Amino acid sequence: MHTAFDWNTLYLTCFVLGLVLSVAAFLTGAMHLHIGHFHIGHGHHGIVSKNGAHHVLGFLNGFTLMAFLTWFGAAGYLLNRYGIYAVPAILGLAILGGLVGAWIIWAFLTKVMMRAERTLEASDTEIVGVLGRVSGTLLANGVGELLYTQNGARRSMPIRSDDGTEIPRNTEVVVMRYERGVAWVRRWDDVAHGLLGPGEEETNMREP
Repeated sequence: MHTAFDWNTLYLTCFVLGLVLSVAAFLTGAMHLHIGHFHIGHGHHGIVSKNGAHHVLGFLNGFTLMAFLTWFGAAGYLLNRYGIYAVPAILGLAILGGLVGAWIIWAFLTKVMMRAERTLEASDTEIVGVLGRVSGTLLANGVGELLYTQNGARRSMPIRSDDGTEIPRNTEVVVMRYERGVAWVRRWDDVAHGLLGPGEEETNMREP
């Protein structure tokens, strides 16, 4: 005996799946796209990650797929349950509804969220020239910690004394060089008053 295909189950399943995935993405912070900084250039929408790589945000992605499933399922279920259209017409309208929902999400991501962000320039992560304060007494040949602010965020990094002298706790210092994950620092007062050694040059100092 031939059994008619249950379109309501298909549409309802798509709707629930899309809705659950969308809610899960929102709750876990994925909707904020914590994968880097957005960048708009040359008419293309994309994302610039912290390492400078550019990734184009095409129309087909996880966010638009979730929106398509949700809108496709909702439109199909409602039309099939309460509409007077034939099955092919309902399917076509459901697909159209899904595409409209996906386009709305894609437009929101590229026109609104990306426009509010900016490109991460190399100077934004430059270490040499950064001003900060030592969190504890930095011994002459020891390793300490530098506390500084960069791009509006509080950060820290391991440091050593560039001139081999002890630096008291909470002293303001400037990074002279950065090697193998360690910043070499000097007291800002010494640098500001031109007390560098012979043959040395002041680097470009920047406020954090």
